[in-house]
Amino acid sequence: MTSSSSHLTLKEFCDSNYKGSETYDGLETVLYGIASGAKNLESQIRNGNLLGMLGATGDMNIQGEIVQQLDAISSDTFVQEFKDSKQVAMVGCEEIEHPVTFGDSDQHKFIVLMDPLDGSSNIDVAVSIGSIFGIWKREPSTPLNADLLLRPGAEQIGAVYVVYGSCTVLVIATEGTVNEFTMNPKDGEFYLTSANLKYPDKTPYYSVNDGNTAKWIDGIVEAVDQLREGRSQRYIGSLVADFHRNIIKGGVFLYTADTKNTVGRLRLMYEANPLGYVSVQAGGAVSNGIENILDIKPVELHQRVPLIIGNKMLVEQIIETVKKT
Repeated sequence: MTSSSSHLTLKEFCDSNYKGSETYDGLETVLYGIASGAKNLESQIRNGNLLGMLGATGDMNIQGEIVQQLDAISSDTFVQEFKDSKQVAMVGCEEIEHPVTFGDSDQHKFIVLMDPLDGSSNIDVAVSIGSIFGIWKREPSTPLNADLLLRPGAEQIGAVYVVYGSCTVLVIATEGTVNEFTMNPKDGEFYLTSANLKYPDKTPYYSVNDGNTAKWIDGIVEAVDQLREGRSQRYIGSLVADFHRNIIKGGVFLYTADTKNTVGRLRLMYEANPLGYVSVQAGGAVSNGIENILDIKPVELHQRVPLIIGNKMLVEQIIETVKKT
């Protein structure tokens, strides 16, 4: 990596691409909030063990999962950032049962749905984790209620994810483009390090939890057998980290429905939709095995969905295999 002085800062990039735009004006403030929250959270993740912030709180979230201390911290961190931005009207979150409302003025232009700390089961073992955000535009004067959050992923105007790993990267997708920024720990700034990301043509990797093999339907067993031919399995167990590797190196991720999770395991609104939007902008695809996930009309905030996401050719190959069985 070259000196950060040769890279655009996040602010410089946003000033050039979003500020003053009819579609995106104000989005830069939301992105600054995500970057600020990520910087804060990154420090707490790296020092969590020393500060006694690892482990569970003893509470259960709306999903029936044990809440980790950093889950709660990350949720509170980003909610406050969005409130302070004065551009976000409402936030829906994996860790919060009901939407959080900030304001309904014309300045409150955006709706955000987020998984504030994806892969939290890996927190205690020093494995890459991340944050995921989907961003929808709110029409001026639209009344604020829970139904306002139930919009198809295709209506997103942007999506963002962060990976906290060997370095901290922030990836921003808007229509037709995906850009990666890396945080410089010396000054806390995010710098543009990869512009206009696209999936590579080569697909050396596939990501799937083989521990679920006994619960898979026959079509998935055959599809995974095909993926094994000439490819290596890479599965971290943090969706955002697996997704990021595949978009950089080439590959596909799948967590399908099975005999236990008959409607899927992952969340439509704050995992599948945001990452699906990123995937499509990078030339990839996303599906539940039957249709494009971005076309699904959601029926409830915490809805689950099967997920196949990554290189377009591989997503289509998996779907065709399942259809034939």
